[in-house]
Amino acid sequence: MPDAVAEEVELALAGWHPRQPAVPAPAAVGDELVLVDREAVPFARMLVSAVAEDRASGELERLRARSGGLFAPLHDGPVPDGDVVVCTAPLHRHDLLALPEGAVLVGVVGAGRAYPAEVLVPALAATGLPVRLLTVPAQLDAAAVVERWAGRPVTVPSAAGPLTQQEVLDLLDAGATFPAGFTLPGVEEALRRWRVPLHRRGTVLLFTGLSGSGKSTLARAVVERVLERTARSVTVLDGDVVRTMLSSGLGFSRPDRELNVRRIGWVAAEVARHGGTAVCAPIAPYAAVRAEVRAMAEAAGAAYVLVHVATPLEVCEARDRKGLYARARAGEIPEFTGISDPYDVPEDADVRVDTSELPLGEAVDRVWAHLVERGLVPSTPR
Repeated sequence: MPDAVAEEVELALAGWHPRQPAVPAPAAVGDELVLVDREAVPFARMLVSAVAEDRASGELERLRARSGGLFAPLHDGPVPDGDVVVCTAPLHRHDLLALPEGAVLVGVVGAGRAYPAEVLVPALAATGLPVRLLTVPAQLDAAAVVERWAGRPVTVPSAAGPLTQQEVLDLLDAGATFPAGFTLPGVEEALRRWRVPLHRRGTVLLFTGLSGSGKSTLARAVVERVLERTARSVTVLDGDVVRTMLSSGLGFSRPDRELNVRRIGWVAAEVARHGGTAVCAPIAPYAAVRAEVRAMAEAAGAAYVLVHVATPLEVCEARDRKGLYARARAGEIPEFTGISDPYDVPEDADVRVDTSELPLGEAVDRVWAHLVERGLVPSTPR
């Protein structure tokens, strides 16, 4: 179950959700669904009373607490006394000057939120004020949910200030200094620890394309250039190699192929979380799963680059070293991408190259130019 949906279910179970959440599941009225968290542990039961567009809703019953995340104790306990201030972002000096006396800061984190708990909690704690934490996915109004939780009106800090949130992020990306007196040292430390400058930030490069499109060849050439021209460490997650280790035992059904790409995305995000560069070259045919990989990378604080190797099917088939296309045409390989199973052409690719038209060196140049433009690699060799 997606985190955003599980978080809505948790709020509904606690009585803080403004409406009855719907979960993505094939179901009929009267069915009983057991809802599981990201660790596949059942945490709630739903008696379905309504179904619309493959989403079910109904009465919820808690089975157990969901697996706790970071700073779980800050979620527990009674509502504190004092003026409740809803914080979806760190507070800076101008914010603190406008707070009511005796304020209690309620940090709001959750799926789709800009700041994860590991950043927001230390940044709020650096103010010296009491801090609590509430998980509210971005599709819900944070202030409305916190108000239901607190049982009284809440305060939302003004967006006006010397810098907008985007300007703060831009300065962090550039490794530039903040204006004098803009924020507290502990807040700045938490922000800089999380959002390192772009040229040092972990990066996930996902090369996607049909079998035989030249993904692996291009990915290896890009890796060579990264190693030659930067001090970055690089981990390569090639589709064929991954299947011998990380995804050993998986087949080629759609669910297995989706799981294979999710595994690659998860490992890549963890590599990037710690400042590494992960270069991945699976076929990754499904747009929804590629979006999951993007979300995992961004949640890890990494840059994400999607490269579509858009070599035409007829060229890929002519290159077929392993005879896979011929076997698929003969019906020996079911659900083969491009023949008997679809390839979702990326609409969100950062770079698009056709290796039947571009020499390898020019294709590498095109990818490299995008990395330079994003500030992820230096414009001149080290």
